[in-house]
Amino acid sequence: MTSIGSDDRGWLRAVSAEGGHDTLLSRAGQRVHPNRRLSDLVQGRPPGVTGSQWSSASRASFDFVVCSAETGRAIVAVEIGPVASAGSAEKRVERLKDAVSEAVGLPVLRIGSATLRAAEHGRRLVEYVIDARAYAAGGAGVAASGDEPEPVGFRDILGRLPDGRTGAVNDLGALTRAAAVDAYVAGRVADPIVRGLHVRWADGPAQGWSWVHVRPDACLVERVSVTEHRFSCGVDPARLAEDLATVAVGDRLRQNAVADLVPRAELTAQIVALSRRHDELVGGFAFDHLCAD
Repeated sequence: MTSIGSDDRGWLRAVSAEGGHDTLLSRAGQRVHPNRRLSDLVQGRPPGVTGSQWSSASRASFDFVVCSAETGRAIVAVEIGPVASAGSAEKRVERLKDAVSEAVGLPVLRIGSATLRAAEHGRRLVEYVIDARAYAAGGAGVAASGDEPEPVGFRDILGRLPDGRTGAVNDLGALTRAAAVDAYVAGRVADPIVRGLHVRWADGPAQGWSWVHVRPDACLVERVSVTEHRFSCGVDPARLAEDLATVAVGDRLRQNAVADLVPRAELTAQIVALSRRHDELVGGFAFDHLCAD
């Protein structure tokens, strides 16, 4: 597949808030539009993309497009849903969209999850990313120097949680942790603690795992990937992936959708296998304590 890797955003079309282009929300000088085709964003077939590629890719859509309220130009296109399997038609369309996006410098954020969906989770996720980026742009995410205290990242801001405790107010998994306690009190899970891990592949996406012991020997497990193309979420994508996996666990707990459990021994074996690939991970593997769980 041909891609020129250009940063020439002159190919990007301004997305109007009129003419049927509904605005899902406006926030921090940005507008969010749902369900936009690539042809809504790109002005014709860009150089380096074949006619066949453009014909297929232009009809494909993104779940959300975040645009500048001032210029209408896309800041990032967002996808949320199942990871396309290798060799599938969905994977082919994904590659075509990536080729066109690369050619015109369109940033893309892709959330891969078997449980999370744009309709149910997209608005909160997009709001979160907009707020995290605004926080980082304000200087809070800049590393400290000298004797200055280490700045607090967006994910780690402390405040009052809905249950009255003090905790990380921007932890997307906070409601899941409360739901796990409720499920434990009701006798629906064997342990109220939500566990997890996160990694970032050197040549691939960030990935987060989250699980809860429904039975002593079986776990409800969710995995989420976060892929940033020419884009930064404003928070560590690996931690975001784990938080989103925790959100998915919470959804299944609240719906009592606790089928397809993973044997505890099998989950531990998968964690051990992951730890052995530490050389392929950015920053290595920091969860060896889970290998003997």
